[in-house]
Amino acid sequence: MHIAIAGNIGAGKTTLTALLAKHYGWMPHYEDVDENPYLNDFYEDMQRWSFNLQIYFLNSRFNQILDIHNSGETVIQDRTIYEDAEIFAPNLHAMGLMSTRDFKNYSSLFQLMSKLVKAPDLLIYLRASVPTLVNQIQMRGRDYENSIRIDYLKQLNERYEAWIDRYQEGKLLIVNVDKIDFTQNPEDLSGIIDKIDASIHGLF
Repeated sequence: MHIAIAGNIGAGKTTLTALLAKHYGWMPHYEDVDENPYLNDFYEDMQRWSFNLQIYFLNSRFNQILDIHNSGETVIQDRTIYEDAEIFAPNLHAMGLMSTRDFKNYSSLFQLMSKLVKAPDLLIYLRASVPTLVNQIQMRGRDYENSIRIDYLKQLNERYEAWIDRYQEGKLLIVNVDKIDFTQNPEDLSGIIDKIDASIHGLF
């Protein structure tokens, strides 16, 4: 089975992935942040590096999905291949940070890849307001994230909400991160686990 966690920058995807992997004994697949050769450059000069970054993520996540499907295990994935194509790349294009030529090239490649992969059995969306995202980004203290602008997070949030509103590829569970703290409060984590159990039992 393939479980995936979606959400904006700072929503808590990696933390929840680790907690759920430990609880269920699932195999975690994390977003390739530390090894990403474009991320620092991207936040320094988004226009120059946007296409390179998005192609890197697309390739990385496509390979992840192939690994997941070939593993024969239940896997929980930190961020999906859909988020790059539905949220990040279109947003960069709309902001004038990715050329139309590059965006069309990227979109064409995604369309091809999407025909070869299956959607997650369960998608968990972490919904968070911009103040919550900013707070959590500051708490984890990644240097390259210091330059992320509030309006950039707001635009991403709007695209996330629009995507989730029309998402029909599989089961969907929405978790409102503003109202809970699954990192510090075991009861909040238990509440998420109860909802996941209910969703999973409905998969078969």
